[in-house]
Amino acid sequence: MEHKKLNPELVELVQKWKDKEGNLIMILHEIQNHHGYVPRELSLELSKMLDVPLARIYEVITFYNYFKLEPPGKHRIALCMGTACYLRGSAVILEEIKSILGIQEGQTTKDGLFYLDAVRCLGCCGLAPVVMIDNKVYGKVKKNEIADILSKYIKEE
Repeated sequence: MEHKKLNPELVELVQKWKDKEGNLIMILHEIQNHHGYVPRELSLELSKMLDVPLARIYEVITFYNYFKLEPPGKHRIALCMGTACYLRGSAVILEEIKSILGIQEGQTTKDGLFYLDAVRCLGCCGLAPVVMIDNKVYGKVKKNEIADILSKYIKEE
C-alpha cells in the first residue's frame, strides 16, 4: 500500500509546537492564519501526527469562533453589531446583506466572492452603523445603500 507523503509545512508546525502546552490550538491558529480556514485534509493529517482523535480537533475548531471550516470568500464583509451600530440599524442592514447575498453570518457566497461576519465592534462608533469590506470602512450606512456598495465588488470581477 502506498503511503501519502506528509505535508512538509504541517510537519514543521508540529515540530515547532510538539513539546509545548496548548500545542493543538497553536498549530490550528497557524493553519488558520495561513489558509484562512482549517482544511479538513490538514485536520486529518494533524490528527495522525499528534495522535489526537479527529473529534478532539473538531471540538477545538468548533468551540472557538476564530476558526473556520470553509474557505473564506474573496471579500470579507464585517458588519458591526456593537451597541451604537445596533441602535442605529445594523440589524436591518444585516438582513439586507443576507437577503442580497443569500447567505447567513459565517457563510461564504456560492461564487466564493463574499464572506459575511457579524462582529461585536469595529471601533467606529461615531460612524454607526458601520460595514467594513476588506479594509474599507463604510459609515452611516443605510439599508438602501447596501446593493450599491456590494455591486462595486461584483464589478471588479
